[in-house]
Order: sequence, then C-alpha cells, then structure tokens
Amino acid sequence: MTIDDVRLITFSPTRTSYRVGEAIVRGIGADRVETLDVTLPGDYHATLPTESLAVILVPVYGGHPAPPALERMKQIQGQGTPAVIGVVYGNRAYERALMELDAFVSAQGFKVIAGGTFIGEHSYSTAEHPIASGRPDEEDLVYADLFGQKIRTKVEAAADLEHLYGVDVRRIQRPRQPFFPLFRFLRRVVKLRKSGVPMPRVPQVDADQCTHCGLCIANCPTGAIRKGEECDTMAERCIRCCACVKTCPQKARTFDTPFATLLSECFTRPKENRIIL
Repeated sequence: MTIDDVRLITFSPTRTSYRVGEAIVRGIGADRVETLDVTLPGDYHATLPTESLAVILVPVYGGHPAPPALERMKQIQGQGTPAVIGVVYGNRAYERALMELDAFVSAQGFKVIAGGTFIGEHSYSTAEHPIASGRPDEEDLVYADLFGQKIRTKVEAAADLEHLYGVDVRRIQRPRQPFFPLFRFLRRVVKLRKSGVPMPRVPQVDADQCTHCGLCIANCPTGAIRKGEECDTMAERCIRCCACVKTCPQKARTFDTPFATLLSECFTRPKENRIIL
C-alpha cells in the first residue's frame, strides 16, 4: 500500500497536540496533507475515504480525552479508514484516555493501526510552577517524526487494507512512574479536598492589565468569554484548558490553582513518550 493522502485531525487549545500531530505527519511524508482542526466550534462534517490515513491527536483532561474534541469529532466519519491515534498529557497520567479514544474512533468507522501517548506542557504550568514546561520539545518532536516514518513503513509493507493490521492499544507500554511521588501526590490531594479550600473554576483577570484585545475570545475553544466582557469567564463553559491564559499578551489572565503546585512538585521527572504499531 502507499500513502498519498493524510488527514490530520486535532483539538489543541494550547497547540501541544497540534505540534505532535504535525511532526507525525511530517514523518509519514505524504504527498497530500489536509488539516482538520476542531479546536474552535464549527461545522466539521466529513467522511474520510478508505484510501486516506487519519492522524488524530487530542489532549487529556482529567484522565480522559478532551470532551469537546470527541463532541466535534462525532461529525467525522471513516469508511474503514486506517487511523493513527494519540493522546497528549501533562506529565501526570493519561489513565484510560488512549483506550477511550480508540473506542470512540473505532465507532466512527476508523481502523486504528497505531497509537501513542505523548507529553505536552500541562495547562496549569506556569513559570513559578512548571509542569512539563516547554514540551513537546525538540527531542519529543523528533520522536514523533520517527513514529511517522515507522507508520509509513508499516503501511507500505501491507499488500492491501485487509493486511494492514490493527493494534490493541491496551498493550502499549506505560511510562515509568516512581511510587513515592505518586503516593505523595495522592495523599496531598486527599488532604486538600478535605480542607475545604475553594478551587478556582475559571481564570482570574487583572482588569488593570487587560486591554480588551480579544485574543482570549478568539482562542477560547468553548466560547466562554464574550466580546466586551473580557474580564469575565462563564464557569459553565470553561474547561480550564488555559488557552486564554497562555495567549494573553498582557499576562492579564492567570489560573492560580493549588493543583499546579502539587503537580509541579510531585511530577518533576519527565515521562517518556510511548508508541505501539
């Protein structure tokens, strides 16, 4: 088989998932590449032909694929179309996110032939409390590129789609996780929740710093910020992706959550990207 047509499908408010997906596609080296970015609300109805290859990357929120990503990807159907799936998480854990994405994609008519788990800077990461800061870095992107090359080799080695075998993503190797940092994190989370300390539901805004430039509105994937009301965020819509925080040129937006401190202190050891194909 040959790969002439690749469709990159991604939900990526802070562009980490997009960068990983872009590197994978670059490694595949197809003649034609089309990107379907479902980060913002829109009409994404599409049916991908059997001859194309889908590369699907989404971030992990709370151990699950980002809910808005799955909701928007319900509009995208496959026809037995081979797919590469990947989840990007902030150095803590992705839990069952890859399996959940696999089940979702398969139900949409795709055949999963490869999968991966990748590290991206956590949404809560700040200069004061870095959590996988700067990732995916150059080494991560080289790894993703090599993954793409391996995918191409697998596809070209198959005589036809029937012989392009799927994978069981449950068998992917998990990254190494030292016991004591994880135990310390879980113990402190329990203590924090018992303390009754209120958890922020939305980013905070310094009204004196905000220039009402509108970038937060343009980058919010759920429409939680309205024009003319840039200093407010609708809690019922906010998914705490922190795209508005990371793209604010005035640094007027912050998301000061105790979980940032816990994650930064307990998960300092960089985790490894993992693939299966």
